[in-house]
Amino acid sequence: MTGRPTPPSLSSARRLVVKIGSALVVDAENAAPRQAWLASVAEDIALLRKQGTDVTVVSSGAIALARHTLGLTNGPLRLAEKQAAAAVGQISLAQAWSHALSAQGLTAAQLLLTPEDTEDRKRYLNARATLETLLGLGCVPVINENDTIATAEIRFGDNDRLAARVAQMTDADQLVLLSDIDGLYTADPRTDPTATHLPVIETLTPDIEAMGGEPPPGYSSGGMRTKLLAASIATRSGCAMAIALGKTHHPLRALLEGARCSWFLPQTCSQTARKQWIAGSLTPAGEIMIDLGAADALNHGGSLLPAGVKGVKGDFTQGDLVVVIDESGRILARGLTSYDADDARRIAGHRSSELAGILGWQGRDEIIHRDDLVMV
Repeated sequence: MTGRPTPPSLSSARRLVVKIGSALVVDAENAAPRQAWLASVAEDIALLRKQGTDVTVVSSGAIALARHTLGLTNGPLRLAEKQAAAAVGQISLAQAWSHALSAQGLTAAQLLLTPEDTEDRKRYLNARATLETLLGLGCVPVINENDTIATAEIRFGDNDRLAARVAQMTDADQLVLLSDIDGLYTADPRTDPTATHLPVIETLTPDIEAMGGEPPPGYSSGGMRTKLLAASIATRSGCAMAIALGKTHHPLRALLEGARCSWFLPQTCSQTARKQWIAGSLTPAGEIMIDLGAADALNHGGSLLPAGVKGVKGDFTQGDLVVVIDESGRILARGLTSYDADDARRIAGHRSSELAGILGWQGRDEIIHRDDLVMV
């Protein structure tokens, strides 16, 4: 971090995504929606809409709302129980948001997404088109992960990263993660009295990333670590992100009035929508290890050629997203591979002129073309 740049202002947001966790939506004592708090947030959204800001909400709470109804009040839930609770609780969650927003003359629209909807390019574009239409019609989309069909292996597991992907999907310029804390600290302020609040984070350095801690107890599945992962996705897409206190009523109005929070500044370099999608992908299908020469070529804008590949891990197919790592295991880039894993292993370390003889057919010279590659 350098200097003290001016943080963004919510009043200037053109398109805003607000993420709200279960601990804020649900009253832990009676497993019911916090109606008065939701009403205050709806008032804030109406205020933002009047100033010309499109607003999308990413809201957790479905499983927490159904635990009491289904008698699932003790301990962690099995996958099937989570899916059942999500099916029951999502109805209550949607009703709560619809009631709160309709009182302000706003129309709520429910969308349930899975990682496939953000990681598969075609489904991503379809979801983006739906959101664009809803926002154009003046609706307030309320999004949650589709836990009724998500599996332990294929799910976001937290809505922080989902919110960042939604911000990317909607071309939002600001993302606000409402939390039980007013931003990022150098240490956990609950246990370390020397912890210092960071109002503006210009770059997500390794030191900043190391400040992520364990998820808090209770209904929440996130924590500071997932918020920093969300910041990485959002800022790479040119979207500023704030971590702000959400416990009190009217949390967005408080931000408008200058409440303390932590702003993560967007990267200044612009990327195509395709490269933004590549950069934000959460579930790479494999890894390609490269040597120093190939790493240098990538850093200077080149494509990844087979000659620089030292190893291939995973079972991916042509067009899948993979991560590119150096020989120490550090992630250098993400990209869409021109070859499946078996063929990539066969041509690893060979010159492009040798590929036809090895494969028996002429493929692309590059394992990952620079147009399909994003440096991390």
